Amino acid sequence: MKTDVEELSPTRVRLSVEVPFDELKPSLDKTYREVGRQVRIPGFRPGRVPPPVLDNRVGRDVILGQAVNDAMPDLYSKAVAEGDIYAIGQPDVEITSMEYGKDLTFTVEVDIRPKFDLPDLASLAVTVDDTLVSPDEVAEYLGSLQERFASLKAVQRPVENDDYVSIDLSASVDGKPVEDAQASGLSYQVGSGSLLDGLDQALIGMSSGDSSTFTTELAGGEFAGRVADVTVTVHSVKTKEVPGLDDDFAQLASEFDTLGELRADTRAQLERMKGVQQVVQARDRALDALLDKIDIPLPEAVVQQEADHNRDSILEQLDRAGATMDGYLEMTSQTQEQFELDLQRRARRAVKVTLVLDQLAREEELSVDEAELADYIDRQAEQIGVSPERLYRQLAENDQLSSTAGELLRRKAINLIAERVKVTDPSGHPVDVKANLAAPGGSGESAETDSDEDDES
Repeated sequence: MKTDVEELSPTRVRLSVEVPFDELKPSLDKTYREVGRQVRIPGFRPGRVPPPVLDNRVGRDVILGQAVNDAMPDLYSKAVAEGDIYAIGQPDVEITSMEYGKDLTFTVEVDIRPKFDLPDLASLAVTVDDTLVSPDEVAEYLGSLQERFASLKAVQRPVENDDYVSIDLSASVDGKPVEDAQASGLSYQVGSGSLLDGLDQALIGMSSGDSSTFTTELAGGEFAGRVADVTVTVHSVKTKEVPGLDDDFAQLASEFDTLGELRADTRAQLERMKGVQQVVQARDRALDALLDKIDIPLPEAVVQQEADHNRDSILEQLDRAGATMDGYLEMTSQTQEQFELDLQRRARRAVKVTLVLDQLAREEELSVDEAELADYIDRQAEQIGVSPERLYRQLAENDQLSSTAGELLRRKAINLIAERVKVTDPSGHPVDVKANLAAPGGSGESAETDSDEDDES
């Protein structure tokens, strides 16, 4: 087989391929056998029909065409290898000459991975947040923990702000009850403003067993926008009791005996959390710093394919949620044109990220073994709530194991970038990203390769 490569652009080539007829013989033999098993010709058993008979009955050109179609994936792969290119995207194949007994010729136009150089990662620098934990942060965490252990206690007094009450509500318009504005046994925190305008003011000062009527404008239902008379009846009044911040609370809320031990553990937890966040920042910012240093011509067909995929994914999610694109645009404060431009921006960045990470993985000879892939699938299965066996089977059936391995390989490449780039905290102290990545929970898995940060290629 002979392959000539013509560069159409930095990201697209045309392959002109010439295949000697003899190289098609295995595919022709296979096609003759398959066609012979399918046709029924008197005097011949299925699968035993001689090729000349099939040529007369089915047509030699038809059989040749089927053989070429069957052989084309392998022929294309060989042409790509012979042309020493790295093809991406879908190829456009055109057969230019196909005649029995003569050489087969065809052309292929396909996008290719552009050639570019990676800068020295050690020459890049980024700054990430520090891991210092302030006393206020410890106090805030412990305060939220106190709230979790708070309880409601009934009180025999008039309603005050922040009390919790059990109430009935009944609304009427022009003396007629509003069916969809009647409720019994509602639990409500006074002052939250989460139900009806005027309700908080009406409740203040009421006691258990009291009823009061106030006017308000209804927000929904048949009488939306109409002024209604609303009667509220209080059944009970409760106040929230928050446990004191002392040794007894430490024993209640944790495995520690003293408040001092609980404070120390809280500080350590917050430092670990900030350490994980620091790794995520290092990964994201180091990747951004690298992308800013590289100008790559992007294969437009691949970019458009990525944009189309993202659009289809959004439309599918909206359809599952029973929502519309118009509603989505209104919610995100976008016009259709802005939405399409954002899709293109995201697609261009995603393609650029993939090209950069794949090249780094090749240059550094990174790899993913079966144990790493299995561990990664286990973690993904746990996140989505299915068994690892089921997820592995689904990936295998959909031919997605190689793409999953590629995703894991790119994550390795991002980690390598974060390790090589100079990372410091706001005080200028170096951050040991490699050590943080090796720590439990420090893999920075939440950092995605399709980050939403702006990056126009």
